[in-house]
Amino acid sequence: MDILGDIKRTFKEGSVLTRLIYINIGVFLVLKIIGVFFYLVGQPFSLANWLAVPSVTDELIRRPWTPFTYMFLHVGFLHLLFNVLGLYWFGQLFLYHFEGRKLLSVYLLGGLAGAALYIISYNLFPAFDSVYGLLLGASASIFAVLVAVAVYDPNREIHLFFIGRFPLKYVAGFYVLLSILSISTSNPGGNIAHVGGAIWGWFYIYQLKRGKDMGSGFVDFINKIGAFFADAFKPKSKMKVTYKKPPRDDHEYAKQQHVKQEEINHILDKIAKSGYESLSKSEKELLFRQGKK
Repeated sequence: MDILGDIKRTFKEGSVLTRLIYINIGVFLVLKIIGVFFYLVGQPFSLANWLAVPSVTDELIRRPWTPFTYMFLHVGFLHLLFNVLGLYWFGQLFLYHFEGRKLLSVYLLGGLAGAALYIISYNLFPAFDSVYGLLLGASASIFAVLVAVAVYDPNREIHLFFIGRFPLKYVAGFYVLLSILSISTSNPGGNIAHVGGAIWGWFYIYQLKRGKDMGSGFVDFINKIGAFFADAFKPKSKMKVTYKKPPRDDHEYAKQQHVKQEEINHILDKIAKSGYESLSKSEKELLFRQGKK
């Protein structure tokens, strides 16, 4: 079974939602494997700290990539599982109405909005004066997707386990309200980020209904960066392309045909003596091209 080949194929041919899920799972597995290696050699492992968003602005300046990397980072399996399931469920609902590039923009910009509100809150409110926080996880991005599709299609009903069917607007409202109420009880940074993502999801659809796609330029920029790195790491072809000049007159044409026929005769003699498998790759290609004429 070519599992790696199947993963590459589905990543390449799959939707934006598939790729986002793969990236979240892939980052989790890579960090866990690296963590196992460091554990075996008896060394501390803190790479996750370099990918999560710090609440201290001095550290944030030294790690400016973290508002992007944190939204793909999970340290616990259950954390990853629930976020991947939420992303899949609400992402499918989103793709029912919009194309993949809009999902990508809501996910990324929703995550950035969550990180921004988290950083502002931890440096503005006195409750966090002596608190050092690290923000990680895809939750803010998922809240942005959930609220966006709920604002666009509020009365669409979804089935909740053991509860029944509810309009999407009530599901989104419940989760947003729960995050607001939980800021003072548990995981304040994560819940603040949820609210930031939700605000972006609402704002994005509000602007989209007015004819403005607030994420299109950002997605174009991301695609250009992706294309640049794809070209940079793409293996260079060693094949050299040559172009043959057409014959200048009948005499030169007859000479070229004579040389080509001599090559064909040599190949046929070689087959008669040693069989077809004795031919080189170039000889097989020449024989194949000649047979198509």
